[in-house]
Amino acid sequence: MHLYFIMVVIVLAIDRITKLWIVSKMGLAETIPVINGFFHITYIKNSGAAFGMLANRQWIFILITILVLIAIFYMVVKLPKEDALLAAIFGLITGGALGNLIDRIQTGLVIDFLDFRGIWPYIFNVADSAVVVGVCLLTWQILKSDKML
Repeated sequence: MHLYFIMVVIVLAIDRITKLWIVSKMGLAETIPVINGFFHITYIKNSGAAFGMLANRQWIFILITILVLIAIFYMVVKLPKEDALLAAIFGLITGGALGNLIDRIQTGLVIDFLDFRGIWPYIFNVADSAVVVGVCLLTWQILKSDKML
């Protein structure tokens, strides 16, 4: 359980710090090439979910996020103490979900800025990355396990 909370704090701190930095240093829609034509820092605000889906439906995202967070916390409480990997995976997902939930509650929009133009057409953030990595790792754990969570 300790690893879960450590991961939540780390992911949430990195997400919040990077978003605050972006907002304080860049103008909306401003882009800074890091590796020209491949990776840019581009400040946008997203009113939807991944890839702009369901734009302007913030109450749906807030409700779903809260329900998912409750379910994850329930599963974390039930985890055996020796299952540190699953605790860390759930921490990644929770930290990312909380990062975007804070944005949605504060402004109704999620701050995105990671712009990999060379390989991905969408702009995303640290919280999105943590959720995607966490869900992929969770899926891998489930598939390689002979028992379900």
